[in-house]
Amino acid sequence: MSYKLLIVDDELANLRLLERLFSKDYYCLTASSAEEAIELLNQHDVAILITDQRMPHMTGIELLKQTAKLRPHMARILLTGYTDVEALVEAINCGLVDMYLTKPWSNSDLKLKVQQALEQYENKKKQHALQVANERLRIQLKEMKLGAAYALGEALRVKNYYGGEHAARVSEYTAAIAARLLFTDEDNEDLLIAASLHNLGHIGTPDRLLESEPLALEDRLLFQAHVERGARILGAVPELRSAADMVRFHHENFDGTGYPRGLMGEQIPIACRIIRAAKEYDLLTQPKASAAGLSHQEAINFLFARAGKEFDPKVVEILGQMTSRDTDVDAQSEVEANALTSLENGFSITQPSAS
Repeated sequence: MSYKLLIVDDELANLRLLERLFSKDYYCLTASSAEEAIELLNQHDVAILITDQRMPHMTGIELLKQTAKLRPHMARILLTGYTDVEALVEAINCGLVDMYLTKPWSNSDLKLKVQQALEQYENKKKQHALQVANERLRIQLKEMKLGAAYALGEALRVKNYYGGEHAARVSEYTAAIAARLLFTDEDNEDLLIAASLHNLGHIGTPDRLLESEPLALEDRLLFQAHVERGARILGAVPELRSAADMVRFHHENFDGTGYPRGLMGEQIPIACRIIRAAKEYDLLTQPKASAAGLSHQEAINFLFARAGKEFDPKVVEILGQMTSRDTDVDAQSEVEANALTSLENGFSITQPSAS
C-alpha cells in the first residue's frame, strides 16, 4: 500500500528536495502554499503532512488548524526555525503538531520522523475504527435494553390494563421531576424504565389482591412480594440491573416504615423516592374507573401532609411547584401510540423497529 504524503513549502527547492527524498516509498503530493494544500487535502486521503511554518498568507500552524477536522487521522510534521518556538509550543499543546524539526534538518532524522508519523497515522485509524465499533455496540445494547423494557411493559399491560396505563403516567411524572433535579441522560434512562415498570412484579400477583383493599396480613405480604419479584425479572437482563434496584425499593417510606427493607431518608435512592411520590400522585388523581380522583391541588395537599413520613419532602416540593398542566397526561393517546414518553426530554420506550 502506498501512503500519501503531502509536502507544503513556498520554496520550490525544498519541495523538490523532499519529493525526491520520499517518492520511492510514498505517493508524494506537493503544494507551494497553504491554500493549494487545502485543495489537495479536500481531494486526497493524506496519511502524513509535512509543512513549513513560515509561508506567506497562511502559516503552517494556521494550515493545520484549518485542516484538523478535515483529516483528523493525518500525522502532522512541522518544519520550523528557532524563532518560531512560541507558536510551536502552542501548536503542540493544542494537539495540532505530532512532530517537528528545526531548519536546517537532517534527511535521516526527517525519514525517521516520517516513519514514526506513519505509525501514528495507523494507530489513529485503528483507534477510530475501535471507537466506531464501540459506538455501534453501544447503540445495539441500548436498543436491546429498550426493546426488553418495552416487551415487559406490554406484558404488564396485558396482565392489568389499568396497571399498564398507571405505569405509563408514573413515567411521565417521574420524567418531569427528574428534569428539575438535573439527572444525567444515563441515570434518567434507567429511572424512566424503572418508573414505567415499577409494578412489573404484579405479573405474578393474584388478580384478587389487585382488586381489593385493605388486605389481611397474609395477603398483604403476598402483595408486597411484587417488588422483589419485579426486581428479579429486570435483573435477569444485565442492562436493566440499575432499573431493577429502583423497582426493588420504590415502596420504601421516608420515615422507614416502607418495604421490603425499611430503608429511611437518604438511605433510599433518590430515584426510588421520585417514583414513590409520582406513583402516589397518579393513584390519587387517576384511580381505577370505579373511584373519583382528586384534583391536582388536592393531591398535592395530600402529599404535603405526608411529606417526611411516606414521601421525600424535596420531591413533594417539586411536585407542588408543578402546575396541573405539567402533570396532565393523555393516557389514551399513549395506548394508541404504544409508547411511554416523557414530558420533559423526549425519552421514550417504543416498539423496536424490524431492523
